[in-house]
Parts: sequence; C-alpha cells; structure tokens
Amino acid sequence: MTDPIDIQKLDGVPVLVVGLGASGRAAAHFLAERGAVVTANDSRDSVDEAEALAAAGVTLALGGHDEALFTRAELIVLSPGVPPLAAVDAAEAAGVPIWSEIELASRFLNGTLVAITGTNGKSTVTSLIAAMGDAAGIPTFAGGNLGTPLIEAVGTDAGERGLIVAEVSSFQLERVDRFRPTVAVLLNVSEDHLDRYDDYAGYVAAKGNIFGAQGATDHAVVPSDDQVCLGLAQAGAAAVHTFGPDGELRIEDGKLRDAESGLEVPVEALALVGGPNELNSCAAALAARLAGVELAAIRSTLVSFRGLPHRMERVGEVKRVTFYDDSKATNVGAAVAAIKGFAGGVGKVVLIAGGKDKGGSYDPLREALASTGRGAVLIGEAADLILDGLADVVPVQRRATMVEAVTAAFELARPGDVVLLAPACSSFDMYRSYAHRGDDFQDAVRALGAA
Repeated sequence: MTDPIDIQKLDGVPVLVVGLGASGRAAAHFLAERGAVVTANDSRDSVDEAEALAAAGVTLALGGHDEALFTRAELIVLSPGVPPLAAVDAAEAAGVPIWSEIELASRFLNGTLVAITGTNGKSTVTSLIAAMGDAAGIPTFAGGNLGTPLIEAVGTDAGERGLIVAEVSSFQLERVDRFRPTVAVLLNVSEDHLDRYDDYAGYVAAKGNIFGAQGATDHAVVPSDDQVCLGLAQAGAAAVHTFGPDGELRIEDGKLRDAESGLEVPVEALALVGGPNELNSCAAALAARLAGVELAAIRSTLVSFRGLPHRMERVGEVKRVTFYDDSKATNVGAAVAAIKGFAGGVGKVVLIAGGKDKGGSYDPLREALASTGRGAVLIGEAADLILDGLADVVPVQRRATMVEAVTAAFELARPGDVVLLAPACSSFDMYRSYAHRGDDFQDAVRALGAA
C-alpha cells in the first residue's frame, strides 16, 4: 500500500493528533520537532502540558471534535483511549490515513522490535524480556502500553541498534498498517473490553493485527495449546513458534526447557511463581532467544526477576492467612488464572473482586471458586452482577470499602488460606487506577496486621 505522504518528509504536512494522554502528547512533540503542522485535539477543555505543547508550535483544539479538523488533515494519529468518533469515520471516508502512535513510531525505528500483546500477562512478559536484554548488555527500551510511549524510543541507542520491547494493547493495534515486529508475541486471548468492541470476534481481530505486517524472516510466538492464537499467527507470514505444553519452550519434568537451545532452569529456581507466571517465563525466554539475547542473560534473569507491583504480589501474612495483590487482574480471565494458581495448595482462596464492569460473563469465576474457593467478598459497581453467580458456590459478602473487604475476607479465611485481590473488573468506579486500588488493599492488609 502506498502512503499518501512520505512519512520521512514531514515538513509542512498538516497532522492531527487526537487524544492528549501520554502517547498523544509524545506524538505531537515528535511530529512538531520534524516540521509537521500539528493540531492536537481532545474532548476535554484542559489537558496536561498544554503550555509545553503550545511552546513547541502545536495548535490546541480542545473541548470537542470538529469534523473539519479531521477531514482536512493529511494524517491523523489516534490515541488508544479515544472512543469511536463520527469525525474519525468522516476522515476515513475522505481517505485520510489514521494511525496509532505505535504505527507512527515503528516507521522510525531501526532496532530489533519485540511486541507483546494478550489479554493477560503482557506487562510482566514485556518487563521480563527487557530485563533479559539489559542483562545481556544490549541497549534496551521498554515501553508502549506499559508506560513510556513507543515514540520515545526513536533516536535512542535502543531504537537505532538495540532491543525495543513494547507492550501493545488491542486499542493500539486497531490502527496499524506497517507495524512490523521482528518478534510478535500473543500470550492469550479471553473476553475483555467488550464495552469497547461489538463482540469478542472484534477484540480477537484487533489482537491478531500484531502479525499482519510480518514477513518470512520474522517470528510469531503463541501458546501451543490455544487454537485461536495459533490461527491468528498462522494467518501471517512469519515463522510460528510455540510455548507451553508441547511447545518449543515448556515446563517439563519440573524444569523450564527450551528444546531448540538446550536451556534448562528448575521451576523452583524461577523468580516468578505460579502457573500463569511459569507460562510468562516460557514466553519471555522464547521471545528473547528469537530476538538474539544470549542464553546466559535469559537464564540469569529467569532466576532473579521479581515481577511488577500489583501482579500476584505477596503482601504479607496475618495469623497464617497470606494476602496476595493481583489488582492488575482487571478481567475475568486474569482473575481465574490467579485463582487457579493456588489450586492444590494447603489452603483455599478467599477472593476479593469487583469494580467497574467491562462486559462479558463472570461464570468462569464460579467454576474456579467451586474447587479452590473458601469465599468471596465483593466491592464496587459490578458486585451485584458477580454475586448472583457465586452465592450458591461459596459464602459471599458485599462490602463498601477495601478496608471492610479485607477484614471480611480475613474473617472468612482459615489458617493456611489465601486472601486474593483479583478484581476481574477495572478500577475506575472507586479508584484512579489498578495501582491505586492495589495500594489501598496493601494498606488495609498492613493495618489488619498491626491491629
């Protein structure tokens, strides 16, 4: 496909950046620095760093979405948090190219790009691969949906000759054309963001875009036992590699084993614990090897990397009840994986769940708790939706605050049990973010222990 503009020659080109979160602001600065005539649009009346944008020569168009702004642009860079807009549809009908920030960034990157997506685990795997690159002494950038916008890798040592590790979301992948990772990783797909997509198929298709521009010299990494992920990878042109049961890199005889390289690490030596994290370790090790990271660095990172906050983070123990913070489990699939990670343990799980509903069924929670659960305590707007499906499986209580929920969960638990915050919902009914929610949980646990 021929672009209507030469992206390497931006001087004087009118570009509209829509959505002024972190990635939108970074894109606007990047484009302005290269001579584009940049207008930055947001539905809000005020945005962060407005003065800095104006000083960089960016024209601010705030408080709505004027269709004329969209149709007269020669390129639109659309931030992932922007919902469907009639103005975007009009621009598309007029033939204006519409890209995500990761698509824009990818046109200027020369290093080895490893992109990771999936419903669950992508932040952990992104951070783990980046840590492997660092351990190998490779100039390494980690970002994308994880935090630092991908556009900020452009011009760095990592962006020019090193390793670029990017977490990418379905929202970011909706608007890609030539985004071409050397290694593209799809960890899993389960129901999520059905408040954004018309149906599950639309969400799956967005995830599959990670493979769309890959060529025969590139690599697609997917779980060996997931036919949906395999099908998406096989529809592309890249060589397909698998992890998990019967995969190139799998857990076998108590060891993480790479059938191709000969790498072996005992499971008990892995720094990340639990079944989901064993798979995350397999995926990261496979992707890093395909990206050219030496085995010694992969091995050392697997036994030293301790994970990210609010992702199966052990908070503490009170009277032989252990508390885990998995506030990042913002969908049902992630919550179920967290619960199942304690199956076969000494005790059972008391689940704290709830928040802002994202669509989809909570039935899988019922199935997971039927065998592993001791009880559940529900908070937030979705509490009633979840309660009806669990009440005949385990004792269920509803509480108004996190402090009350932690106390109630502790009272339901028995010595040897686990109290697990795995909300299966987003945080935005009660909190600024999943991290804010996790911090509140940890504060409540500490207060309980001190009482």
